[in-house]
Amino acid sequence: MEHETLVTEYRSISKKDPLIEIAASEKEEEIMLRKIFVVINVFFLISIIGVSASALTLSEQLGKSIFFDTNLSINNNQSCAACHASESGWTGPDTAINAGGAVYEGSIPGSFGNRKPPSSAYATPSPILHYVIEKKKALFIGGNFWDGRATGEILGSPAAEQALGPFLNPLEQALPSAAEVLTRICASTYASLFTQVCGSGACDPTNVNAAYDCVGLSVSAYEGSSEVNQYSSKYDAFLNGFVALTKEEKQGMNLFKSKGKCANCHTLDPGPNGEPPLFTDFTYANLGVPRNPMNPFYSELAFNPMGFAWIDLGLGGFLASRTDYQPFAAANNGKMKVPTLRNVDKWDLMLGPQIKAYAHNGYFKTLKQIVHFYNTRDAKPSCLNAFTSVEDAMAQGCWPVPEVPVNVNAKELGNLHLTDAQEDAIVAFLKTLSDGFMP
Repeated sequence: MEHETLVTEYRSISKKDPLIEIAASEKEEEIMLRKIFVVINVFFLISIIGVSASALTLSEQLGKSIFFDTNLSINNNQSCAACHASESGWTGPDTAINAGGAVYEGSIPGSFGNRKPPSSAYATPSPILHYVIEKKKALFIGGNFWDGRATGEILGSPAAEQALGPFLNPLEQALPSAAEVLTRICASTYASLFTQVCGSGACDPTNVNAAYDCVGLSVSAYEGSSEVNQYSSKYDAFLNGFVALTKEEKQGMNLFKSKGKCANCHTLDPGPNGEPPLFTDFTYANLGVPRNPMNPFYSELAFNPMGFAWIDLGLGGFLASRTDYQPFAAANNGKMKVPTLRNVDKWDLMLGPQIKAYAHNGYFKTLKQIVHFYNTRDAKPSCLNAFTSVEDAMAQGCWPVPEVPVNVNAKELGNLHLTDAQEDAIVAFLKTLSDGFMP
């Protein structure tokens, strides 16, 4: 490989040239090799990422400015990045929240949504929500949000439609209207960039709909940029021949594709144009995840009058809201979007001790816990209390009943007969999917 050639050539020259041989003490050779190593790393990152962050297009740069703008919330205190931080893999960065209900507080104190934030990275390739008939059943593919309600039918991009939702959600950024979002953008430091990208009339009150659509498309452009979707993990380096996986990581990868059945939904297939694997097939599944007893939405009685009796129907709940999809609703109750596994372990320790949340409601707190659940969901007895926390369930040797007991996927998880060491190997492989790897 190139880096091996550089090191070999340096050592060869130092032996042939007496002047270099005199100068090349062990310390100096170490310094030289370190410099070579740094150069190798730079070339490695360029080869993986391709386009540098400084090369964002105008639309991508506008989307970035909007994404990080805290003024686009009712109390000027919350941006998209509050729930989708790069340091935590473009999902929730707060250890205390992740350790509990995993649902993030909105701009208005005391307001909470009902699900944990999914990653906003690697979301843009999701196609427009549609279904295909497979084994005489409708299989829904694409869309965005855990329940697929950002279909992409209007803007041609589920990610763009998803980006517009939180600004007007009273439990998130809580702005009263699209016009208010645009008023704040047009008064921002990047207002000229906004009109440059979205048109000279973008700040005209008569152009609200088109200008607001442009906001969503710009945010999705940023979310689809090389700054967000870096493809710079150890796994990517492995695919490109830069590094080898450890014995445990390689075992985990093989189990991921075979006995663990993970790759059935979190596919390792390359994209249509040869893109690296996205680790999702964009479908929906009911994994039988229990209720998260710490979900603050249970106490959000103004928006959830059912309290602790509320059940999240996921895709089925959304399908029931549309007359064209109502016939398919019951068969999809409890199903949630299959998320990408890229950056599933990513965490900057500057945020504090690593605590992430997994599944749509953040019930699980570690990769080991959720892998163990996949492995043993149907092999362990049911806990007596449906609201048993994951820590107590692990200690008691049981699992709470599924939040939605119908349509549970029993074909690809539940009783996989993995050993404890095999679970650990799968976790080790999942940890190779974090962007920012340095060999």
